[in-house]
Amino acid sequence: MSNKEKAIELINQIPEDKLAYVVYFLQGAALSEFSPNAETVKAMDELNEGGGQSFSGSTEALFKELAE
Repeated sequence: MSNKEKAIELINQIPEDKLAYVVYFLQGAALSEFSPNAETVKAMDELNEGGGQSFSGSTEALFKELAE
């Protein structure tokens, strides 16, 4: 039995009035631990303000453009 299956089995045994605690825990556990560094934040802010460069196209086209 996988950990996911064990977790589901245990969740099914928890009374409805206590499930909110489990939901809050699972929401926190599902969050990414990724936090962008200062350079990345600056670049995202620049794009959000209409500056910088963005690319929309295939990955193949992106690499072709980068190689030029």
